[in-house]
Amino acid sequence: MREWRVCLLITAALVVAACGRGEQPPQLNAATHPPGKNGTALIEGQPRVETTIVEFSSSHQGLTLAGKVAYGEDRYSRISSPLQGRVVEVRAHLGDRVKTGDILLIVDSPDIAQSYSEYVKEDSDLQYATRAHELAKDLYENKAMPLKDLKQAENELVKARAEFRRAKERLLSLRISPEELDKPLDKQKITSRFEMKSPLTGIVVERAVTPGQSVGGDPSQVLFTVADLDRLQVLADLYERDLALVREGQSAVVKVEAYPGVDFPATVKAVGDVVDPATRTIKVRAAVNNDLHKLKPEMFARLQLEVGEAAQFIAVPREAVLEVDGKQFVYVVNDPDRYMKREVKISNISPDQVRIIEGLTPGERIVTKGAVLIKGQEIKGL
Repeated sequence: MREWRVCLLITAALVVAACGRGEQPPQLNAATHPPGKNGTALIEGQPRVETTIVEFSSSHQGLTLAGKVAYGEDRYSRISSPLQGRVVEVRAHLGDRVKTGDILLIVDSPDIAQSYSEYVKEDSDLQYATRAHELAKDLYENKAMPLKDLKQAENELVKARAEFRRAKERLLSLRISPEELDKPLDKQKITSRFEMKSPLTGIVVERAVTPGQSVGGDPSQVLFTVADLDRLQVLADLYERDLALVREGQSAVVKVEAYPGVDFPATVKAVGDVVDPATRTIKVRAAVNNDLHKLKPEMFARLQLEVGEAAQFIAVPREAVLEVDGKQFVYVVNDPDRYMKREVKISNISPDQVRIIEGLTPGERIVTKGAVLIKGQEIKGL
């Protein structure tokens, strides 16, 4: 009876074990895993790592530079008062469009009154010295005056001319019209009121003056900034490795975050001659049309350039490239679960892709997603 119970227990155990083996899922070999989207494959043991086979791409080579929008060269002016005085009238306001020669403000300045008074005095002295010289010359020719007196009259005339010229130049420095000074003295209309005019056509983008304010003739005291916003420039940073790809006259496109779907045509106007020691970059200046005034100075911008004809080159996702100690590298797949770190040289194509200049050949498989995880395991020594 005891032996019969033991046999029943053994039989039941065998039945349960057989049923358990029948419910287990079949094991899959890593080599048989189907590829993912776009030729990528998931590696066994690394569910968050994706790889792809390196292939040639055929398109126009591009280069994207980070920069900012700025006023065009010689297309803006920071205006300060050349003399001391009190502002009696402000005619231009923020956002106004002004033309060259338009009056921005009027200053009542004692400098003009004092300088004009000196100018009138020197004009009178010059006329007197001129008549004295002519009289001395006549007397000397008639042997009625010695030569030394004639020379004295000539010296006085030279001094009078120099003083008159100095007084006139002083008035010109105070922005008195040359045409007004060329008129006869009794027809000149010069007062202590100084009219500060715009040196260019544009828009008043900054104003820092109010009626009644005192101005001190300090060049650092900017009262107005007038800028031509129809044509701006983009100042971008170019890395040394890409210097040979950029030249003056090159076509470019400007993109800003405010208008993600809009391209602003631009042209490279200058490539800097020095390298910034802090950023190791070179300044590139590109002119861009802004007829609709969508671009604003100080906006962050991306300058995209075509740097060559259509050609074949290797392009990989930017996420696949890691940087350590200033060098770039990717992970190359040797076996389904083994990766080899390899240094590469790259250049920018777009915010999402980079061009591989050196370090990879078509047909090799690299890690495109999860390279950071592999790097982290290396650091931990796993």
